[in-house]
Amino acid sequence: METSSKRPAGMFAFIVIWLGQIVSVLASGMSQFALTIFMYEKTESATALGLMQVFYITPFLLISPFAGVMVDRYNRKLMMMVSDLGAGLATLGILTVLYFDVWQFWHMYVAAVIFGLGNAFQWPAYSAAISTMIPKEQLGRANGLMSLMEAGPGVIAPILAGALLPVIRLTGILFLDVATFLIAIGTLLAVHVPQPARTQEGAQARGGMLKEAAYGFKYIFARPSLLGLQLIFFVGNLFSGIGFTVFAPMILSRSGNDSLMFGTVQSAGAIASVVGGVIMSAWGGFKRRVHGVLFGWILSGLGMAVIGLAGGLPVWIAGVVLSSLVIPLVNGSNQAIWQSKVAPDLQGRVFSARRLIAWFTNPISPIIGGLLADLWLEPAARLGTGLPAAFSWLVGAGPGAGMGLLIVFCGAASALVGMAGYFVRPVVHAETILPDHDALPKAEPA
Repeated sequence: METSSKRPAGMFAFIVIWLGQIVSVLASGMSQFALTIFMYEKTESATALGLMQVFYITPFLLISPFAGVMVDRYNRKLMMMVSDLGAGLATLGILTVLYFDVWQFWHMYVAAVIFGLGNAFQWPAYSAAISTMIPKEQLGRANGLMSLMEAGPGVIAPILAGALLPVIRLTGILFLDVATFLIAIGTLLAVHVPQPARTQEGAQARGGMLKEAAYGFKYIFARPSLLGLQLIFFVGNLFSGIGFTVFAPMILSRSGNDSLMFGTVQSAGAIASVVGGVIMSAWGGFKRRVHGVLFGWILSGLGMAVIGLAGGLPVWIAGVVLSSLVIPLVNGSNQAIWQSKVAPDLQGRVFSARRLIAWFTNPISPIIGGLLADLWLEPAARLGTGLPAAFSWLVGAGPGAGMGLLIVFCGAASALVGMAGYFVRPVVHAETILPDHDALPKAEPA
């Protein structure tokens, strides 16, 4: 039995884990960057790269509901380690076949499957553990740090990988990645992660694996406030996904395929996400967290709409900075609401259900955005007819104008989704309608 007497606990323990994770995430980002280059050089196939994502996401989605149940059933610290261990083993496997010069492309697909299986445990386990480690008043700051962990390495990892690849080569970067997984696991071993108190709701949800996996969805659909919040993310993600599908081709079309200009816009967005994470970590968000969700969606949507306007690089940077800056506010505020309201012994399966609902738009948005741009808006823009011509005063004319108009419309729709939340009582008053989980009755001792 783990004791807390000699181990760091609370916010200090969270910081220890966070430091181990951010080092590991940085090294993993370097590995991903280097492996993408390596895989394309070896196969010269975009399809081969796309299949890596298929082999990652398919087992991830299939196992996620059951991973959530295991997070609730078993030791939280152990479940947190499963993700790091899975990713570490996959990376070690790739390193081994490269070292012995027996690499084949299917090895990458096996590794992608292992990554997917391990990462299915990561988000629900860490999200659920945070709510037992940190007072609810500090959840906004903690989730701001988590946003910073997600965004920060994305800025630095490609630069470091590009600088180190000629020196230590791919095997050296993979070795660093394996070493940082050990650091991440070591930080988990060093701290105390409390197990959640058992609640009556948790006791009522017990049953077989399938029943408990389905309970996460049942829990959300039985609570209009949580369902309303989730639908805001579902619809908002749908529109923002459609818009960002044509983000890269719109900029490249309007800049004459200037990769430096596109990279500049991407870097501006990544830096804004980091700044937003730092602000959220220090501030913690609005006292009424639902304002962080709804007002954040409004600002993010308006930022996206700006990206589609005529004006070139300064306009693109202004739009992507506004849109990216508030993402930590939106996600951190929403996460804090769920962590405060859902009983900790239910959070694994409920949070896994949340992610599946939110990610349902991932395969849909690119198809819609691509078809609208390729079959309708871009041909019309190049001919100077239809909607792109009618809105040329707003988005300009010529190549890229049709995609710019689609981005404007999707950004405006995302902002309207946030505004709509203010007119739905279960959403805008979610924090008063739903009791905090620490006010729920505890289960009777066995």
